[in-house]
Amino acid sequence: MPCISPNLRLLFSPLKPTLAFPLLITKPNPKRFSLFTLLASSSSSSPKRPRSVPYRDSPSFARRNSSTFKEQRKGRGKELAMEETPSDSGGSFGFNKRRAEGKDKSDRPKKNPQIKERKLNPTNTIAYVQILGTGMDTQDTSPSVLLFFDKQRFIFNAGEGLQRFCTEHKIKLSKIDHVFLSRVCSETAGGLPGLLLTLAGMGEEGYTVKIWGPSDLNFLVSAMKSFIPHAAMVHTQSFGPAPTSDDATDVPAPSKVADPIVLVKDEVVKISAVLLQPNRLGQSQLKPGEMSVMYICELPEVMGKFDPKKAQALGLKAGPKYAELQHGKSVKSDRLDIMVHPSDVMDPPVPGPIVFLVDCPTESHVQELLSTECLNGYYTDVSGKLTESSKTVNCVIHLSPASVVNSPNYQKWMKKFGSAQHVMAGHQTKNLEVPILKSSARIAARLNYLCPQFFPAPGFWSLQHLNHSASDAIASTEVHVSKISEGVSAENLLKFTLRPYAQLGLDRTYIPTLIGQSEVIDELHSEIPDIADAAQQVGQFWHGLKENGQELTPSNDNRVMIEEPWLTENIIPTCLENIRRDDLEIVLLGTGSSQPSKYRNVSSVFINLFSKGSLLLDCGEGTLGQLKRRYGVAGADDAIRNLNCVWISHIHADHHTGLARVLALRRDLLKGEPHEPLLVIGPWQLKRYLDAYQRLEDLDMQFLDCRNTTEASWDTFENDKESNNDGSSPGSSLHLNVNNESMQDINGTLFSRGSRMQSYWKQPGSPVDISVAYPFLRNLKKVLGEAGLEALISFPVVHCPQAFGIVLKAAERVNSVGKVIPGWKVVYSGDTRPCPELVEASRGATVLIHEATFEDGLVEEAIARNHSTTKEAIDVGNSAGAYRIILTHFSQRYPKIPVFDEAHMHKTCIAFDMMSINIADLPVLPKVLPYLKLLFRNEMTVDESETVDESDDYLDALGGVVS
Repeated sequence: MPCISPNLRLLFSPLKPTLAFPLLITKPNPKRFSLFTLLASSSSSSPKRPRSVPYRDSPSFARRNSSTFKEQRKGRGKELAMEETPSDSGGSFGFNKRRAEGKDKSDRPKKNPQIKERKLNPTNTIAYVQILGTGMDTQDTSPSVLLFFDKQRFIFNAGEGLQRFCTEHKIKLSKIDHVFLSRVCSETAGGLPGLLLTLAGMGEEGYTVKIWGPSDLNFLVSAMKSFIPHAAMVHTQSFGPAPTSDDATDVPAPSKVADPIVLVKDEVVKISAVLLQPNRLGQSQLKPGEMSVMYICELPEVMGKFDPKKAQALGLKAGPKYAELQHGKSVKSDRLDIMVHPSDVMDPPVPGPIVFLVDCPTESHVQELLSTECLNGYYTDVSGKLTESSKTVNCVIHLSPASVVNSPNYQKWMKKFGSAQHVMAGHQTKNLEVPILKSSARIAARLNYLCPQFFPAPGFWSLQHLNHSASDAIASTEVHVSKISEGVSAENLLKFTLRPYAQLGLDRTYIPTLIGQSEVIDELHSEIPDIADAAQQVGQFWHGLKENGQELTPSNDNRVMIEEPWLTENIIPTCLENIRRDDLEIVLLGTGSSQPSKYRNVSSVFINLFSKGSLLLDCGEGTLGQLKRRYGVAGADDAIRNLNCVWISHIHADHHTGLARVLALRRDLLKGEPHEPLLVIGPWQLKRYLDAYQRLEDLDMQFLDCRNTTEASWDTFENDKESNNDGSSPGSSLHLNVNNESMQDINGTLFSRGSRMQSYWKQPGSPVDISVAYPFLRNLKKVLGEAGLEALISFPVVHCPQAFGIVLKAAERVNSVGKVIPGWKVVYSGDTRPCPELVEASRGATVLIHEATFEDGLVEEAIARNHSTTKEAIDVGNSAGAYRIILTHFSQRYPKIPVFDEAHMHKTCIAFDMMSINIADLPVLPKVLPYLKLLFRNEMTVDESETVDESDDYLDALGGVVS
């Protein structure tokens, strides 16, 4: 038997090893460099500030610490309540105990978001309406419309992606004063929670906006209260027939529901609402979500121009009397015995422009629109001329879907506006090939050129071959409009100028130009001449997999190895032997933290099991849009239709606010087909939100608490199943209460009673009712079997109360010669500090997807927020013997690529949005990293104009989750 040296022997451990390293928090090595610091220093031509890893005592470190973090420590009178928990090997790790327990609200300065008071300018020099966000990759949401004045901003509808769009195009959200919803549903309001939380986190006290909507808005407000502090929503106002809820302030309805309801009236604009209810015979009761609103925006008239020649002819001398006449006052003539009135010397007043925003979701709403008498004063007569009492409508923005717009009744209604400019902003096809987020599309195209295996072409590139058919569809849509008046399809940033009056009309100046993949690649070749050779070398990795498969040798034993690059470079886990490409694909839909940014969306991981379905791990705002960018519209629909379940790690908004839109789309796609409600697994606070939201619209889902899917819960479930116990009897080991000692079995070791991290799950009034969960567990077991999965196990992590990670274990398979091959194992950390439960759950993982919010120089901030640094995440994977580590959930302070130490990356890769990792390609994964270094060598500078709020959870600025 060959002799193994003591040093090599240390690399091996038993099947269940202890920690291979003590998780100690130490002072970062001041000599550690980002691998990109070296690149940036070699590029002296860069005009921007180079990014480097800050030293703990240097001025740059102070600048890197977020202002929010400083505020938390300032004036507290005591240090953060840090705690150390022992690891298996006798070491320890640090975390913020008060934050993990949910007790840290009092540690932060309490914010009271305020509405900004603005000094209005009645003589506005600039006013316009502008389309925000239309096209393929937000086709699932209603476009937003911006009404802009010098001192005021109004937004109509706030669907998912609004924040990201505004960041891309430098539209300042802090300037928004009012948000109006044309309907209350995930399509029009999916971006509202994130918008409120972002505004509340700005400045010393935070900002808020007035939110207006029909009475259904009360249901949305009630749902959002489960994770948004009340202070951010105190200015929510609903109107129309009063609902049963009193969560929002109601605006009194006029005597007739059909009369306009005046919402805003000041020196600058009057905004009124006309309620549209579906006209259905035999149905008197209005269901939640069915009411729609048409908004009327009227600007005041502008006085005509003063004519000094007329004033002189009437005997007036130049002087103060000229000003009085211009302010509407009559004066006595200086030379004649007459009174001179403003109308004698002023040109006729210029009528104020009028804009309609119309949302008719169904043809039954059109019937109501046609019968609304209060609109008669805005119509022209049959010949197209205004009647004596009519007001001129200058622009009508149609948010209605194309199917409704093209109906005969809707066309009939449109003819009543004479020469008004019609803008068709509903779900059109014109912008299919135009990416709405050009910055992220540019990065995606570059990554695709370098490594198409991990970065497939985005959905909008693959749709360019549809241009001809799309053009035909547009022509058929617009032919109706062109017969009526000057009608155009909406485009991103299309403006209709209202003031100055001389420029009244459409303005296409700011419409983004079409970005083609070839242009991006030409630009890339110009910037980095070596990139073509690099792309060829990357392609050789896959050629090597096919030609030299024998070099990738499966491990023949069951021991977990602590991988070292020189020892295990060509050793792969047994589970990857003869693996098929249609077995598993991991798609990183969102890889940023806190809030959507220009280059990274918030958290979501799509587990593609191909013919066996799919799972979503976390579902931040914009997840559906990301699926459309990755797979195209039809492909995203298929992905949603075939979802097996959705798993949510914790209640922070950047991990779940895209869920309602995904569930609503699945409901619509499967309408009329036999199907089961979708299983949603998450913390119990999420159930509160979903239960409240379902009063607004049915989400067609079943909820299962993460606590019911821990390893202990599954063991007890299996034991009860063997004993034919349905879990409902009081004696069942699954029938547990929060005050029952047997809860220790479910909580696991990290949060068990008596440990230093006792869980704050176990609050009075929050029992684990397994009698309710039992049928859902049986259903989940069935779903997992159909998906080819052996286990889905949740485990507690250290972040906030009710924070979890997840293990997915594939079932064993038998190859062609009858050999049993173990299934793969994927672990996702959620948000967490390094902790024993995570290490234990990750033992022998094929892939560990681990958050790496902060760079190594920001350990203190990582501890304060209960997040991990890059090296800490890698150390967890190394300790657990994970085969591959994927780092994600980067702070938005790193806009394009995070800072990390290349020395630790031999089994690790950095995630980017839409990165797609096939399980058969795992051996190649770390080899691509040096080429990403080349791709981003000119990007390792921080553009000061791209800085973002560095709070790393939506709720940090507001004191955490409201529970």
